[in-house]
Amino acid sequence: MYDRILLPTDMSAGIDQAIEHTLDAAERYSAELHILYVVDAEAYSSYPGDEYVHEFEGLESALEQAGTHAVEDIAQEAADANIPTVTEIRHGVPHEEILEYVDEADIGLTVVGSKNRSGEYRRMLGSVAERIAHMSERPVTIVKTSVEGE
Repeated sequence: MYDRILLPTDMSAGIDQAIEHTLDAAERYSAELHILYVVDAEAYSSYPGDEYVHEFEGLESALEQAGTHAVEDIAQEAADANIPTVTEIRHGVPHEEILEYVDEADIGLTVVGSKNRSGEYRRMLGSVAERIAHMSERPVTIVKTSVEGE
């Protein structure tokens, strides 16, 4: 049913359940797993960067490096399960980059992790998963994880 499945990761707590769900789906459908991390341009462009000589370069580089490690870790889990993978690191606004990648790579299913947070939190900050689900023209599965203490 699905030839290519996308798992965007933001390295947040709770991504483990989305990874598990995605690996299971990729195995069931004999699908190629695409793993994407987006270095959030808004995160590093809003940072004053006083500690870094070259403005945003230090934080952007740190985010990219952390994302690369996260993507590699997931790709290794997939390899251990004999699931073929494609990895990608992008820079920009997360939901926009994810939706663009879905079209470019002809993704059949996108699996996103989402933390169950209070309505107030969501109203203030929004949700990348919510945006993807509402804006995507292709199937999206949201794997929810409870966040303790909220």
